[in-house]
Parts: sequence; structure tokens; C-alpha cells
Amino acid sequence: MAGVEACQNLPKERYAMNDDTTITPLHQPGSILDPLTEIAREGARQMLAAALKAEAANFVAQFNDDLLPDGRQRLVHHGTGPERMIQTGIGPLAVKRHKVRDRAEVPTDRKIRFTSNILPRWARRSRSLDALLPVLYLRGVSTGDFQEALMALLGPDA
Repeated sequence: MAGVEACQNLPKERYAMNDDTTITPLHQPGSILDPLTEIAREGARQMLAAALKAEAANFVAQFNDDLLPDGRQRLVHHGTGPERMIQTGIGPLAVKRHKVRDRAEVPTDRKIRFTSNILPRWARRSRSLDALLPVLYLRGVSTGDFQEALMALLGPDA
């Protein structure tokens, strides 16, 4: 059939799927929907954010007397890094690392660098989880007893 083309202007109701579908989020099997845990996680995230901000502010305050020749401060806050997830005992927490900038025009090896003691650049898990994982693995492989390691992380009710 030469010269016959399909109609390109079909009415919307003829399609099997609409764009206005309702998607209901499902929780993962084995996960617990617990409002108390969510409140604790949000409180922990806010406390961690405040601690990281205070740590950076304290570092900058140590160098308040260091001024550039034009009178400006040498060290200043320089925003935050991208948000990343840190695995903790109460679940993943979203955090942003604070950055500090040295504005002095000196060689790179003489620049003042800020490294957080709370949240190192490479950290993706809390130190308690880093210590727990080898113990859980070794104990689970050798004896099948995870109770002691879980108690160290989650408390006596684990």
C-alpha cells in the first residue's frame, strides 16, 4: 500500500498507560518501619552536621590573626563538599563535608589544609562499623555466633 501513512495524532485515551499513575513506595523486605528510629536518625544527622560546622569554624578561628597583605583573613569557609552517605549503627546518614580555603598566594606545599577529625575525606562508614565488620565475619565463619559482635554495636538487647 504505497502512500498510506499511520495517523500520528492518536487521542490520549487510546494508550494503555497514562503518565498520571500512582506509585506506592514499598519498604525493603526485612527492614522495619519505625518512626522512633527515623527520629533518631534525623537527630543524629542534625547533630553531625552541627559538629562538622563547629569543627570547621574552630579551625578557621585558630587562624583569625593570619591576615593577607590587603587585610583580609587568610583562611575562610569555602562551602561544603557534595552530600554523601555514611553508614552508621543506626543506618545511613547524609552528610556534607565543610571546606576551608587558604587564600594566601604561597606554594601548594605551604598552604594550610583542613582535614576533619570527625569525618575524614575517605570515610564511608563509622569507625564502630569498620571495627565490627571483621569481627562479624570471623566469628560468623568460625563459630556462627554473631551475638557478641552485635551486642557491641547495638547494645545488650541485640
